[in-house]
Amino acid sequence: MTRSTFRAARGFTLIEILIVVVILGILAAVIIPQFTNAADDASVSSARTQLQTMRSQIELYRSQTGSYPAASGGSVDWTDLTGANYIRSAPTWPANFTEVYNGTSGDLTLTLAAGHSYDINGDGAVDAGDTTAVEGW
Repeated sequence: MTRSTFRAARGFTLIEILIVVVILGILAAVIIPQFTNAADDASVSSARTQLQTMRSQIELYRSQTGSYPAASGGSVDWTDLTGANYIRSAPTWPANFTEVYNGTSGDLTLTLAAGHSYDINGDGAVDAGDTTAVEGW
């Protein structure tokens, strides 16, 4: 007869599990802030890209009709552009961005609301310099 020996299955100890949890916590603390900055950067990039596109469409509208789209309360009356199929719909600006439009000159700019959370000029601080940077786009 053959004797078979049974070995007890060895599991993880509490210390080993705690070490893994601590390591995962440290990694999360390092990685999560990077994703937050990436989301802010994406919002700023989106606003800038939309602004450039809308400026192009306003100029195309002017060159084909002879006048700029109408203004409505300091904003573009987007129905002129959507009705003539220059754009599909009015732009939805990211949080804290507001459009300012001059219907006479066709100048479309964005302003950045007070209390914003974007470091647009890259100086490491969220301050008035960021608002100035947006107005210079």
